[in-house]
Amino acid sequence: MEVWELVARESIRDCIARYNANGDSGRIDQMVEVFAPDGIMETGSGRYEGREAIHAFMSSVVARGRAQPSAAASESIVMTPTEEWIARGGVPFIRHFTATTQIDVLSETSARSRSYYLFLTVHGLDHWGRYLDEFAPVDGKWLITHRREITDAAFEGGWGARAAESGDIDHLTRPLQF
Repeated sequence: MEVWELVARESIRDCIARYNANGDSGRIDQMVEVFAPDGIMETGSGRYEGREAIHAFMSSVVARGRAQPSAAASESIVMTPTEEWIARGGVPFIRHFTATTQIDVLSETSARSRSYYLFLTVHGLDHWGRYLDEFAPVDGKWLITHRREITDAAFEGGWGARAAESGDIDHLTRPLQF
């Protein structure tokens, strides 16, 4: 293996980590910087082309995640785990964990990766799936040129299950070739 390939692999790992860490912290500007300017993100709700479109989509996900419980929910004695957490003074959070990242460096200008991810909230494991990514160097940095996010499953009643019902995330229904 040549040095440029080692640099590509580590840069790609860093890119994937920055996407999750910045997204979990609500830093959408920094999250979107891991995409090439003309990068593409595909989820269950659609295809977003370019950083501006990806930013708008991610911002809408953050806004929905911060939505306050409805009046009916606050009057109910049955609360979701997140509502109960907030009622006890806790601050809601999300955490993505990415694992088993397999990187194929195809050339000095092209690479692909496949990663598993887990999504945790205050109530524990919420949903899980895969990232299928393509990368290219842009101004000396390996960036995502195309990401397909696939959710394999979600716990009933959790954020992922609700997002799947609304089409925000993609539930895999057939085997996928990459």
